[in-house]
Amino acid sequence: MTTFADSSALVKLYADEAGHEDVRSLALLVISQVARVEVPAAVWRKHRMGELTTEDSAVLVAAFEADYFGAEEQPPQFAAVAVTSTMLDDAARLTGVHGLRAYDAIQLAAALAARSADDRCTGFAAFDIALREAAGAEGFALLPTQPI
Repeated sequence: MTTFADSSALVKLYADEAGHEDVRSLALLVISQVARVEVPAAVWRKHRMGELTTEDSAVLVAAFEADYFGAEEQPPQFAAVAVTSTMLDDAARLTGVHGLRAYDAIQLAAALAARSADDRCTGFAAFDIALREAAGAEGFALLPTQPI
């Protein structure tokens, strides 16, 4: 099974938050291009909240970017789904169907596009309750099975 991971799950790859063990045990992760902005924003928010130092935040963002883009001798660690106008149309529909916030709807639309392209993409890793419920309603297996 391939797993789509939203930004709430991706942050746990870098920050030791509750549930990080579950996310770090996943093999292949598919993500939305939106994560390119959401993950650094979440890390820097932790800094503003006093949870991380400036140096630690910079290291975590650099680690995410190395995983996102790849490094000199390391390919990207994620399969990133490009945001398209069709996906945005789907996301707009999903806001009404599931009552999602804008970026959560884009995350779910990206997961649906990934599953449409590869039917092995059946897992959905997220920690946002509304997004988890919507992904479950769309037929994804939720990870972790018990939210934190």
